[in-house]
Amino acid sequence: MDEQTFDQYPLLKDISIPADLRKLPESDLKEVCSDVREYLIDTISKVGGHFGAGLGVVELTVALHYVFDTPSDKLVWDVGHQTYPHKILTGRKERLHTIRKKDGLAPFLRMDESEYDVFGAGHASTSISAALGVATARDFSGEDYKVISIIGDGSMTGGMAYEALNNCGVLGKDIIVILNDNRMSIAPNVWSVHNYFNDVITNPALRKIKDKIWDRSGDRIRVAGSKIVDGLKATFTPGMLFEALGFKYFGPVNGHNIIKLVEMLRFVKDVKGPILLHVFSEKGKGYAPAEAHIQRYHAAGGAFDKMTGVAVAKPVTTPTPPDYTKVFGNAMVEICKENPKVVGITAAMPDGTGLNLLQKEMPNRFFDVGIAEQHAVTFAAGMATQGYTPVCAIYSTFLQRAFDQIIHDVAIQNLNVIFAMDRAGLVGADGHTHHGMFDISYMRMIPNMVLMAPKDEQELRDMLYTATEYKQGPIALRYPRGAGIGVPLAASGFNKISIGHGEILRDGKDVAILGVGTLLYDALKVAEDLEHQGISVAVVNARFIKPLDEALLEGLAHRFASIVTLEENVVQGGFGSAVAEFYASKGLSPRLKMIGLNDHFIEHGAPAELLEDEGLTKEGIKKTVLRFLGTSETKNKSAIKEH
Repeated sequence: MDEQTFDQYPLLKDISIPADLRKLPESDLKEVCSDVREYLIDTISKVGGHFGAGLGVVELTVALHYVFDTPSDKLVWDVGHQTYPHKILTGRKERLHTIRKKDGLAPFLRMDESEYDVFGAGHASTSISAALGVATARDFSGEDYKVISIIGDGSMTGGMAYEALNNCGVLGKDIIVILNDNRMSIAPNVWSVHNYFNDVITNPALRKIKDKIWDRSGDRIRVAGSKIVDGLKATFTPGMLFEALGFKYFGPVNGHNIIKLVEMLRFVKDVKGPILLHVFSEKGKGYAPAEAHIQRYHAAGGAFDKMTGVAVAKPVTTPTPPDYTKVFGNAMVEICKENPKVVGITAAMPDGTGLNLLQKEMPNRFFDVGIAEQHAVTFAAGMATQGYTPVCAIYSTFLQRAFDQIIHDVAIQNLNVIFAMDRAGLVGADGHTHHGMFDISYMRMIPNMVLMAPKDEQELRDMLYTATEYKQGPIALRYPRGAGIGVPLAASGFNKISIGHGEILRDGKDVAILGVGTLLYDALKVAEDLEHQGISVAVVNARFIKPLDEALLEGLAHRFASIVTLEENVVQGGFGSAVAEFYASKGLSPRLKMIGLNDHFIEHGAPAELLEDEGLTKEGIKKTVLRFLGTSETKNKSAIKEH
């Protein structure tokens, strides 16, 4: 974006870093906020990206950078999707149009992107812990700067935040925690503490007394520390919980009144010990469509019309198959109608996992536990002890947070809990904090666990049904984000798959590609291409990573001198590793080539771009197979035999 473009933002155009902001008179801050909000709307309406949360923190972000001496003072943010205004003010406004694109700005916070990004923020509920660590290191080093944690957009539903609050109170460090209470995560907050906050704030009688006694009494009574003040705060503000944890509580404050925010931040800046400032804000503030449809505008998948908020239609040449999430959600509704023991559990992602369909059809069989994956898993385990079959629908990357609970509370007790891992593999624009790269590796190592991956959307339906019929312990299935392959779906009913049995999709003579997941369709195309070059390729759908189909694997080892494994997971500890371990244990030694994700964290970008980089497109797989066979695309079958 060139300089001329910024002329329509009269104050923002001259702000490159927060030091520029701090040169302005306080009277200009309202206009700065207007510029930032308008620029955010203009840019994201063209390129897509996280939206609603950023609109809601414009005033708070401006106030923080205005009052505090960033980057010397440290801002530690939670859920990085609310930090687009922070990026705009910290030297990255010219690149905002590249956000979430390959080689562009990261969708969340990254320490290697800016000195103003004190701590990476992709997953939620981490900011208080990280900020306390920064403050403790500051005191060890004898340095003097402020540390501010900004937590919100549902992050207070995560237990880690309360662990950190408790430790803050114990250590007594100078730290400011700002609770940005917008009553939302992606979906409405499942947070009983917020219900208490809301009751206090909206109760007419209490509000009237508070207005007369508390608000009008000014700063003198707020800092006097008398028993009267403590009693007022306990009765008329929602601060008792935080005071009990050792914090000095201030607020609630209108998060969209920039002058009051600056005033309050200046006041708490010099108060010693742990401080909690409670700010109320509105997700989507300042953009009517986002205010009216908060969940829809949490993130825009692509460009939309700025005036109406309607997504810009993309040219469609052929009908798009339903995406895996919707296929899963519809299957859950069908299964729950047939089986009264099945329930759905999600961690603040009803729409993202497809369980919103169950929520609508059968709300009593649906549970949203908030951003609390650990609790979700153990909650499911508890239900399983009483004969129910809980389906934990959690993104692959977020389920990592509950690894101990999967082992300790589910697998050791061999409970019938189903893990439906959406967003397995490369998710695209959300980048390295959200790619589902590791679930095969971290799930297959767990005793008692069954792990499977469907090749297409119909097999997803059948695997989910198979999981609900399985009664011998935990079982997991992984599936990708986005549209399905386009195979016909059964109008109703399901096929039960035999546990631990794969299938040969295409037979061959020279080499076998043995894989799991949707990449098998690319493998079939590779086989067709190589057939024209005189190379006969078998393609095998293993279906199960654990238990492996041992009879099938032994048969392949006896028939093929060369076997290629294929997966959209890191090679280390993945499906290919499982196959190699099996062959080693049996004394079988076919030449084995593992194709999967490489041993590095993968950046953000369009999924097709990332798959190409990783060699997981049709052409990439074909080249790897040919190199493995010791030939090139121009050589034929006879050359391979000579080799």
